[in-house]
Amino acid sequence: MVERSRDRPSPAESPSPAAEPVRPSRRTVLGAAGVGAGLAAAGFTGGWAVGRHDSPDDQTVPFRGGHQAGIVTEAQDRLHFAAFDVVTDDRAALVGMLQEWTEAAERMTRGDQVTPDGATGLGEYSVPTDTGEALGLAAGHLTLTIGFGPGLFGPSAAHPDRKDRFGLAKRKPAALTDLPAFAAEKIDPQQSYGDICVQSCADDPQVAVHAIRNLAKIGVGVVAVRWSQLGFGRTSSTTRSQDTPRNLFGFKDGTANIRSDETDALRRWVWVGADDNPPAAQWMTGGTYLAARRIRMDIEPWDRANLLEQEQIIGRTKQVGAPLGQEGEFDDPDFQISDGRAPIIPRDSHVAVTNPQNRGGVRILRRGYNFTDGSDGFGHLDAGLFFIAFNRDSHKQFIPMQHDVSRLDALTEYLIPTGSSHFAVPPGLRPGEYWGQRLFE
Repeated sequence: MVERSRDRPSPAESPSPAAEPVRPSRRTVLGAAGVGAGLAAAGFTGGWAVGRHDSPDDQTVPFRGGHQAGIVTEAQDRLHFAAFDVVTDDRAALVGMLQEWTEAAERMTRGDQVTPDGATGLGEYSVPTDTGEALGLAAGHLTLTIGFGPGLFGPSAAHPDRKDRFGLAKRKPAALTDLPAFAAEKIDPQQSYGDICVQSCADDPQVAVHAIRNLAKIGVGVVAVRWSQLGFGRTSSTTRSQDTPRNLFGFKDGTANIRSDETDALRRWVWVGADDNPPAAQWMTGGTYLAARRIRMDIEPWDRANLLEQEQIIGRTKQVGAPLGQEGEFDDPDFQISDGRAPIIPRDSHVAVTNPQNRGGVRILRRGYNFTDGSDGFGHLDAGLFFIAFNRDSHKQFIPMQHDVSRLDALTEYLIPTGSSHFAVPPGLRPGEYWGQRLFE
């Protein structure tokens, strides 16, 4: 739930005459209240493609491109995010797994099985190479995004005594560290950290889950799932054609997110530049850093607060999403207007603490999801926001903002962060490359 500045959105581009509306799969419709997510992919040509091929028979997005899929492309509604620990010290085994992962991931994003006819066609006495639950389902705009955590390079918060098992310490970017501790959080190590992450998003929750399940199956003996999170109901928009979604507090969320067509902003605030790292870490040029935070919302106390209090805490109207004192959702907040006694937008409101106007213009790109993981032993919902942010340097962007949010934001009273992770997301793949190739070369 982070505020960004942005221009008023332009109308969505008209589809080409040949384009037809996508008919959602039965699984997508039936899973509308469930969990999962979708990713979008960047094209490999001159710019970075963000569109989808939306014919009824082709719900695919490119797997290879200048940047990885699932960052600036149109946010899908379902998420399955997984963090893995590498359980081998064998560098060749890890590289071999990444090569297998890449082949499988590219096939799954096309809507194909992990291997040709791998679910049922290998013989009744053979172990299927595809688990089969996505048979008959469309690709669902599945995209898969990989990132590498600090623990892959040596000691980390999860493994402080770990050695440099793969000879990668010298290739670790300076910006890749574990996130620091913030005020008012209760971090569970079993819901945090990880050597490798994979973000799986799709329009169909079963497609998103299938992808992570099969990558984990391939990785047995090399990696083990450390933690995972299912998400539904995106809490941000990455293209101007998407309506602003609402979080579980009922407010429009991510109104001013960086959009895919803001190329200058993306270059400044999201993509790692060649001058950001020494030669040994140039594998990250064109990549980005992913900060993930599992934030439980204190739903029941919030639901007992009156509307005025809720709007004062957020700094926006609940119905329209306009900044207090303004009329439209996309109006710029005016922090100078007053009712004669105090600012219309309270100084400790979420909008005031996080808006770039009050942060020296600094922005991040967010791509979060709602989650609901049942109830706790007291009958309270274990629900909230799985916050995902991409930025060029978390130490200059996300971390300073989060320090202020944890200390100054009135909304913090209703938030309990329980998970915290940080990953380096390399650039997109050239033809023939495998995930992590430029790191391991």
